[in-house]
Amino acid sequence: MTGELKVDVDPAEAGFDAERLKRIDRHFARYVDKGLLPGFLAVVSRHGRVAHLSAYGKRDVETDAPVETDTLWRVFSMTKPVTSVAAMMLVEEGLIDLTDPIARWLPEFAEPRVYVKGSALRPVTEPATEPIRLWHLLTHTAGLTYGFMHSHPVDAIYREAGFERGMPAGADLAECVRRWAALPLVFQPGSEWNYSVATDVLGRLVEILSGKPLDEFFAERIFGPLGMTDTGFFTEDADRVATIYTPRPGTGQIVPAPAFDGWARSRPDSLSGGGGLVSTAGDYRRFTQMLVRRGELDGVRLLGPRTVDLMASNHLPGRADLEEFGRPVFAESPMHGHGFGLGFSVLEDPVKAKTLSSAGEIAWGGAASTAFWVDHDEDLTVEFYTQLLPSSTYAIRPQLRQLVYQALVD
Repeated sequence: MTGELKVDVDPAEAGFDAERLKRIDRHFARYVDKGLLPGFLAVVSRHGRVAHLSAYGKRDVETDAPVETDTLWRVFSMTKPVTSVAAMMLVEEGLIDLTDPIARWLPEFAEPRVYVKGSALRPVTEPATEPIRLWHLLTHTAGLTYGFMHSHPVDAIYREAGFERGMPAGADLAECVRRWAALPLVFQPGSEWNYSVATDVLGRLVEILSGKPLDEFFAERIFGPLGMTDTGFFTEDADRVATIYTPRPGTGQIVPAPAFDGWARSRPDSLSGGGGLVSTAGDYRRFTQMLVRRGELDGVRLLGPRTVDLMASNHLPGRADLEEFGRPVFAESPMHGHGFGLGFSVLEDPVKAKTLSSAGEIAWGGAASTAFWVDHDEDLTVEFYTQLLPSSTYAIRPQLRQLVYQALVD
């Protein structure tokens, strides 16, 4: 599976109708041709082989640089499953248990306070009745949040502390975690779901437990073994990095987003396990192939099969979906029918979700409209890459699911 990313199986042999697969290209090419996306790359794999590969448009419109199979993409929150795998590797080694309070290693979380009422300037808080445990971080049920979501007074407290998008300049990961621990939680740990910096805190735990900076652990234990040679927290090959765009208000026509241009082009002060990686389609596909093979790829095993199965289970209480158990979140599609596992969403009910996907599908995406999913029932992985902020601009992910599954005919 190593080497250049290319189609290596006839679509029919992989159970696809080749003409129907071409609908993927035509559909998203229209976005590009209308100036709504800069370009895109899509990869559909089944039974370990690439059945469809689309590359269209530009990685940089201003320089006319095309999307290529080795283009580097800022995958933002697609970093989260990588960090979650790293944490579960340490669980398998007996260094931490899913039910362990994180304050054992991060004493700044020993006495968290929980928001009860009031404004961001004068919040009323109470002590947490439950310690934050490892599984809370993995499932986004710890009570942490993101400043950019603008849906709760604690979000505003995060912004005031310097956490709107990214980390404050000069603050390393340990310092960021200390600052988060001093801020109120949105709710009592384990009582709700809220998308958050929990995976960044998880990355700090990986550093403490392993005794290595997060980039070193990733390189030595995940990227090196899987042959992900182009993935990291920054790259020196700046010419291959796709430019990030955002829609112009009123017209939707894309314009560069210069505030994000420096991301991934130099080593960051804080190694974000929640959103810091840059990768290629070929590299990230190797990660998804490891997941669909339940922890192993090309003779290299990162996780045991039962561990991957546990990660791919819905851990929300009562197997609730995100619509029931979650809070309003910045997302491009409804959360009906989707639960959450240890590091990614889990499709609990395809009918409720109104999707052709299989129950048990695991998935996640990034802020710049990248996305992936893994369907164990169909032995299928799909990845999509572009660079458009925010990911809620268009319904790219549900449209892609529809286009992939309508082409699956065996």
